Amino acid sequence: MNSHGQYEQQVVWVVVGTDIGPLLLAATHDGLVNVVFHATDAVRDKALDRLASRLGSEPVEAPDSPLLAEAIQQMTAYFAGELRDFELPLDWSLISGFNRQVLRELASGVPYGAVVGYGDLAGRVGQPRAAQAVGVAMGSNPLPVVVPCHRVVESNGGIGGFGGGLETKRKLLALEGVLPEPLF
Repeated sequence: MNSHGQYEQQVVWVVVGTDIGPLLLAATHDGLVNVVFHATDAVRDKALDRLASRLGSEPVEAPDSPLLAEAIQQMTAYFAGELRDFELPLDWSLISGFNRQVLRELASGVPYGAVVGYGDLAGRVGQPRAAQAVGVAMGSNPLPVVVPCHRVVESNGGIGGFGGGLETKRKLLALEGVLPEPLF
């Protein structure tokens, strides 16, 4: 318990190397809570400060934590092409409301190797005119890769935006066979 009588959430983290660069993985007792792209020292420190502020506990680097072991193993298998579906407990506490509803639908309803349009995803959650709001939800996704916002594309065939950068989105879609592998 902290000085305000609130229970603090233990947060552990690790940075793992992947084909799309270093990813910060953070977890609580409830599950994986955050995945951060391009986890250089500066990006990592900013993300950890944000987690401390949001969750009320200073994140602790713990590469051997049992709370992270399965996430590390599954992330490694995904990038090796050996895993199509993440089966991890997720802590959804960093997101709420419409954004959480959209991300849960994305996680459960858009399988590996498939894509969905922003408007189509909006329709799936009963808000067919909320394509732009779906874009906002994708941009606020605290669990990218695991909750596959890279699978959301424009209805006209465009790739759309991506918080991890368009090159990262292209690499993830190529890994899943949606796009051809880059030539160089």
